[in-house]
Amino acid sequence: MQIDFEKMGGLAPAIVQDDGNGEVLMLGFMNREALEKTLETGYVTFYSRTRNKLWTKGETSGNRLRLTYAATDCDNDTVLCKVQVEGDGLVCHEGTRSCFTKEMTFKSAEVSNG
Repeated sequence: MQIDFEKMGGLAPAIVQDDGNGEVLMLGFMNREALEKTLETGYVTFYSRTRNKLWTKGETSGNRLRLTYAATDCDNDTVLCKVQVEGDGLVCHEGTRSCFTKEMTFKSAEVSNG
C-alpha cells in the first residue's frame, strides 16, 4: 500500500469504520511506522501528534480495533480502516461508540426544480 505521507508533513488521516454496519467511529493520523505496524499486527495503530509517539487504539482500555480491511483513497493520502471493535465497543475516549456524536446545526440547501 503506497501512501503519500509527504502531502501532510509525514502524516496521513486514517478513517476508522465499523466493518459490520459502516458507522464511522473515529479519525486519527498515521505516519509510515504506524501504518506498517497496523498492517503487520492487524490492530489499528496511530501516531499521536500531542504525545509524539505511536499508540495502538485500546492498549489500555481493551477496546482494540481489529483490522478487517484497509484501503487508500484515489489520491493515496488517506487510509480507510474497516474494523471489528473488541472489548466493550466504546471507541471514543469520552465513552461513546463513535467520536462523531456532537451534532451541528445547519441551514438546509434549497432544492431547485429546474
